[in-house]
Amino acid sequence: MEGEIKKLFKVWLSVVASLSYCYFLASKISNGKLRLISLLPIIFLFTILPLQLSYVFPIGLTTLSFSWLGNFKLLLFAFDKGPLSNHNHHPFLHFIIIACLPIRIKENGQYPQIHPTSAPKLPLNWPAKVLLFAIFVSAHDYERFVHPKIVLLVYCCMVYLLIDIIFGMIIGLVRAASGLELEPPSDEPYLSTSLQDFWGRRWNLTVTYLLRHTVYKPVRSFFNDVLGCGWGPLPAVLAAFLVSGLMHELLFYYITPVGPSWEMTGFFVLHGACVAVEIGVKRVFSGRVQLHPAVSTPLTVGFVVGTAMWLFFPPLTRTGAVEKAMEEIKAVLDFSEVIKRCILKSNHVGG
Repeated sequence: MEGEIKKLFKVWLSVVASLSYCYFLASKISNGKLRLISLLPIIFLFTILPLQLSYVFPIGLTTLSFSWLGNFKLLLFAFDKGPLSNHNHHPFLHFIIIACLPIRIKENGQYPQIHPTSAPKLPLNWPAKVLLFAIFVSAHDYERFVHPKIVLLVYCCMVYLLIDIIFGMIIGLVRAASGLELEPPSDEPYLSTSLQDFWGRRWNLTVTYLLRHTVYKPVRSFFNDVLGCGWGPLPAVLAAFLVSGLMHELLFYYITPVGPSWEMTGFFVLHGACVAVEIGVKRVFSGRVQLHPAVSTPLTVGFVVGTAMWLFFPPLTRTGAVEKAMEEIKAVLDFSEVIKRCILKSNHVGG
């Protein structure tokens, strides 16, 4: 573990040095091809950074934050777009935070909340999610007594909880340290009324925002000229989901590392095709046919969970990635319990 901490420290040093170059030097180059060329060494470095690490969670967070989101932000920055485009108005520290963390900043209304006037419909605040996740982790030792499909269903819940817990903790720390106004990581995806609603407005909103601007919009612009504005968005949707699938394959290759089975890419391509069909059907019927949320929500969430159990999780369970992740989580929980006892003991002695 000590060796992994040293590796993480080196990774973060290289990231800060790279982003310093971007902020002080690359930003002075005119946006477009020249700035993109100047950023290519940084993009390459960010892509290979996870290879320096050994544990599941450091690899996963490094891949997500730098190899995926960080590189996408730099691609947009090359053309003076995206969250880093206002670099002249950002202090250096804010530029570093925005570039390397999986957060989405609200600025002058540029990043509006999805449902700004609605309160959460279910009382799953951050502490409740932590408690529920801890219960699932504690129950992991008994999974051999449970039907495999139930285990996969629990894994689906754990992925949602884990992403919201980690992102929520990062958002809380960034707000406290910098005062930046940030968007939540997700918006109650378990209440989605369609796949378009789930992927476009509720699930993992930072990733959604970056895919929309790095993949969806450029591809849509191209196909609008070929197919017309009515049907141009359909291949753009497929392209965004394909890129998402490939980035997930890269992420889990770094974690395992085992050659891709392409099941994960298949999961996202399938969902991209279904979202494209949804868009086409809505356009044909012009919104005249609409299911009640009591029907559409179970159908949507059931389809997401069912296809995840079929295509998303098997590559992770086969390679032992889930077991490694569980061991690391339990080690963190055990360590936090030791720290808690030491604090309580010191307070008792001091009292």
